[in-house]
Formats: sequence, C-alpha cells, structure tokens
Amino acid sequence: MEFEAVIGLEIHAQMSTKTKMFCGCDNDSFTKEPNVNACPVCMGFPGQLPVVNEEAVKKGVKAALALNCEIQLHSKFDRKNYFYPDNPKGFQISQYDEPISKNGFIEVEVRDSENNVRKVRVGITRLHLEDDAGKLTHVRDGSLVDFNRAGTPLMEIVSEPDMHNSQEACAYAREIQKIVRYVGSSDADMEKGMMRFDASVSVRPKGETKLYPRAEIKNLNSFKMLENAVEYEIKRQIALWEEGNPVKSPVTMGWNDEKKETYFMRDKEESDDYRYFPEPDLPILVLDKDMVSEIKKNLPELPNVKRKKYTEDFGISEDEARILSDDPVMAAYFERVVELCEDAKKAASFITTILIAKLKEDLVDISLQKISPDMMAELIKLVNSNVISNNTAKGEVFYEMYKNGISPSQVVEEKGLKQVSDTSEIERVCNEVIVENPEPVADVKAGKDKAMAFLVGQAMKKSKGKANPQMVNEVLKKLIV
Repeated sequence: MEFEAVIGLEIHAQMSTKTKMFCGCDNDSFTKEPNVNACPVCMGFPGQLPVVNEEAVKKGVKAALALNCEIQLHSKFDRKNYFYPDNPKGFQISQYDEPISKNGFIEVEVRDSENNVRKVRVGITRLHLEDDAGKLTHVRDGSLVDFNRAGTPLMEIVSEPDMHNSQEACAYAREIQKIVRYVGSSDADMEKGMMRFDASVSVRPKGETKLYPRAEIKNLNSFKMLENAVEYEIKRQIALWEEGNPVKSPVTMGWNDEKKETYFMRDKEESDDYRYFPEPDLPILVLDKDMVSEIKKNLPELPNVKRKKYTEDFGISEDEARILSDDPVMAAYFERVVELCEDAKKAASFITTILIAKLKEDLVDISLQKISPDMMAELIKLVNSNVISNNTAKGEVFYEMYKNGISPSQVVEEKGLKQVSDTSEIERVCNEVIVENPEPVADVKAGKDKAMAFLVGQAMKKSKGKANPQMVNEVLKKLIV
C-alpha cells in the first residue's frame, strides 16, 4: 500500500513593534537581563487592564493582506486558558472564532532533487493576533523562567493541510518568512525565537481524501529542524500503518534534535480544553475601512513579484533572482545598483558571487558592509568601459573596497590597476608569449581551443592582469595565424 502525508503548519512570528501587545513594556526580550522587562499588565496582576497595541494591529493587517487574506473589520480577542510556569496570567489573550483575517493563500516554488521547480498553492485558514508567554529553560536541578518575553505581540499564521512532504513545508515556511520581512511586520529571526513552527502531520492511504488523526510537533525553531521533524514523523506514522496500528487520536509531540526523533508529550488539546471565552477586558476590535485600504495600497513589491521581474525584465537567471529577492534589504541594494550602472546581469553576477560570498564568510549583514550601491555600480562601469578587467575588479579592487570602504576609482588610481589597451604594448607582450611557448602555439594552429586559452592566460600573467583580455585574444590570433 502506498501512503500520502498531509501537513499543516502554524507559524508564530513576533511583530516588530516598539512595545508589547497589551502594555507599554519594551518589545525587546533579547538584550536585557532576565525578568527586568515586565510590568503588572503583562504579568497578569489583579486589577490591571490591557490596552491593544495599535501598531501591532496595523502590522498584522499588513501581513494578512500580503498573504491574500480577507480582513475582518470586526474581530475580538479571547482568553485561551492553560497553566504553565512561563504563562504568568494563567491564560493567553488570543483570537479564536472571530480573528482579524481569514481565507488567504500563497504560492510557493518547490525544487526537487533534479532542481526542477513546481508551484504549490497553500491555503491560509487565518492570521490572528495574540500575546506570547515567557521563556522556560530547563536545567539539571529544575527550570528557570524569564518573563521578559511575556506579552510580546505575535501573529499566528495557520495554514490549510495542503502540503504533502517536508520540502513543501519548508518552502512554505521560508516564503512566509520572506513576506513578513518584506512588509515590515516581523524580523522573523529564528535565532532570537522571533519565528517558530508547530507542524501537524498525518498519514493516509494514497488516493483517500479523509483526514486521519494528526501528530502536532511543537516549537520547531529552524528550517532544518522543521524538515527533519516532518520527515521523521511521516516515516514513523507509515511504519504504524504497516503494523496495522495507525495513530488513533490527535497527539502532541516534541522534537529531540540530538536524537533526531519525535517523542510523545501528551494527548492533543482541542478548543474545549482551552475553555475559550471572549476577553472581558477588551472591547470588539473595529478596523477603519479606509485604513485597511491605505495599508493595502502601500504594500511593497513582494518577493514572488520581484523574482518574476528580475528574470523577465532584468534577464538574470532564476537562481540569481531567488538569491537577490530573498531579503528586502538585498533586493533594494541590487535594484539601486542596476539603476545606477544600467547592467542588471553584471550587477547580479558581482553581488551574488563576490559580495554575498564575502558576507557569508564574515557573517556580516549587507546593511553593515562598506560597499555602497554607488560604489558597486561604479566598479561595474569601470569594467564596462574597459578601464579595468573583470578579474581585476572582482579581485584586488573589490577586496580593497570591502576592507576599507573606498571608491573603486581611488583603488585603481592608487594601485595603478588601469587596464592596458594600447595595441603596441599588447603586441609586445603577445610576441614574447609566442616565442616562450612554441608547443601551445603549434596546438593553436592545429585548432585546439584550450591552447589559445593557455596563451591568453600567459599574456595576462605577463601583463600582471592589466592587459585587455579581449584585445589579447584578438592580437594572439592575428600573430599566430
């Protein structure tokens, strides 16, 4: 019997507001000492009243619109009751049956092992707003609780069960991260806990449409962890089917990243277990229709639109387009370089090879490096006008720019790197190369292309990289023939 996995994701993303969801505490739980960033409201002290963060509502609406969701002009907050040490109120303020948005979708591109791309449409049940719990750290002698994170604003994005393998789940999660970053709703930095996943996995005989009981894997905080957990859980459930003992009821699972396996935590809670009821301290949330229209009108160009523009209008490769559109700061940098140098292909080549490689090597964000778009565009112009060769630009000139933040023209001038395009000088160098390499010259005459590439390389070496390589090639051909 063949089996099919059915996967849905709940993605929690912390919104990038200045203050928490329902109080005036700083929305920064990462740079402060434990338990200093809390107040009576986010700690749930008696008599304290929450107030909705307007900016969090706007950022939630912005993300929901980017996910093609319907915005509900009237929504409400609910109390989701559960008791856990890092939940000081004893309940979470969330949204249940009347969320701020519903019925969205996105299309994601999924690559197979042979690098073929197919598009998958994933429905989004809702995006709703809520506040976060604190942070619980388990140590040998007990558990440590940090309430700095308690009350931080979250948007929870709940997908339909439209995914069927770990590749689709990861592609969807990555696209969600890009979108919420593009619209400025969340930094979605998983290393800081700003984005995490709960993956619901079930397995059924292939061809059936019935949904079988699921296992929900909690608190996955990296794409690799998501991929590994989903793959393991699919195999585990298939094995149970083959033993004649499939999952009988919904369960909540944890993920052991050291052992690379899921483990049973508890039977899955359903809505009745949380005893939802309307939050008595907050009124109905009413959105202004004109405000929603204004937010929608000002949405930025999203990554899928940029990818299409880069390949169709700029003429760069799909891989380059994907890399350059992954991050909004990188995309803005690339587009500014193209605007200044008017050479999209060379801009893509320079940025995706030498610049990104150096940023990855040094673990530096593009916004913190020293080569401005103006400097990168100037470097490309120097190549296109034959002032320096491509190799010189990507080598010595680039590294001086990257290290010291100085313009390429200054580097070229100070180091005497201008390309030699003087015909007599190039002929002199080529004649020396021909005399010193009789065997490759004979191979060129015999029609062997590799020999010509060797001779060009020798001429470039003799000129210390300053000769115009195109002129070298032409002069060598003329002299040898």
